[in-house]
Amino acid sequence: MDTQVEQLKHENDDATANTHGHEHHKLVEISFDGVVKQIEKGTYVVSDLKATLGVAADLELDQVEDGEFKALPDDSDIKIKGGEVLVSHVRRGGSS
Repeated sequence: MDTQVEQLKHENDDATANTHGHEHHKLVEISFDGVVKQIEKGTYVVSDLKATLGVAADLELDQVEDGEFKALPDDSDIKIKGGEVLVSHVRRGGSS
């Protein structure tokens, strides 16, 4: 299975390489805290995406889909295709 993953990664890399041999990653627009940002299209670990966006590690990141806020755990993956709506906020306590 690792071979398939590596193959897909290389296919993706080949698709983004320009004719001069340099990689160009496709930038897409997302909405982050009400501001349009451009980031590289692809799959991110949420903690890495937070770092890319400049979100403090102690804040939570949510994705808004169909008007609903979906919490994104730091150790989960998110596929950025463009058009995503993300918001950061203070973590909510788990105990009552």
